[in-house]
Amino acid sequence: MRNSVIRHRIALSVSLCLASAPLPTAAAGTYADAIPAIKPSVVAVGTYLKTRRPPINMLGTGFVVADGQHVFTNEHVLPTTLARGESLIILTGSDENGQARSVVSTVRRSSHDLALLRMAGPALPALRIDNTNSAVEGQELAFTGFPLGIVLGLHPVTHRALLAGIVPMVIPARSSRELDASALSSLRRGNFKVFQLDATAYPGNSGSPLFDPTDRKVYGIVNMVFVKTQKEALIKDPSGISYAIPARFMVELLQGEGLTP
Repeated sequence: MRNSVIRHRIALSVSLCLASAPLPTAAAGTYADAIPAIKPSVVAVGTYLKTRRPPINMLGTGFVVADGQHVFTNEHVLPTTLARGESLIILTGSDENGQARSVVSTVRRSSHDLALLRMAGPALPALRIDNTNSAVEGQELAFTGFPLGIVLGLHPVTHRALLAGIVPMVIPARSSRELDASALSSLRRGNFKVFQLDATAYPGNSGSPLFDPTDRKVYGIVNMVFVKTQKEALIKDPSGISYAIPARFMVELLQGEGLTP
């Protein structure tokens, strides 16, 4: 009889706990929800030369920010010089309804491989940039861009990315013999931390927005050349690890230009 009473009390206690426990709720956002909202803000950066075949050369990815007329990309995406008659352009839309827009101004921040472009034409949907410096290791993110450039056409694709580590930009040289011109240039710029991603990105992904699907904020900008050159210069066979520049450097650049992230 005593054991029966005890079992009854335990069962009642468990029932009360289950009744008072909150029911599971759906995630604030999913990849399937976020991707269609992100893609209209993702653009390609390239050049146009009427006499060239094809006349358009896609160089990398960018994304719309602030007032809808500004685009972030990596500085290394931009050509160092333009041929006679060649112009820097932004490609919006997709292959079916793509549009080329001229770039009317460019602000560069070489220290963090950032470029802020202002494009002609009406505003596009702008992505929000995280201004709290709140990204953490283990955070599930994604990036959308053009991994192989013009090879796959104007069709942005999305890759999932775990924020695997927040690591120093520059790997210290083991001896002075390893301090080449690139390493010395990096030391002059100063070291800072970047995001190491557990994801595969390609050179065309440079400039892609790194976003969290739950809040759709941009936490970084994918960088496939500038960072890898510094961190993997001493590796004979470069790894498949990808990197991103944290959002706080974009926030600083926007605020310096009087724009809201």
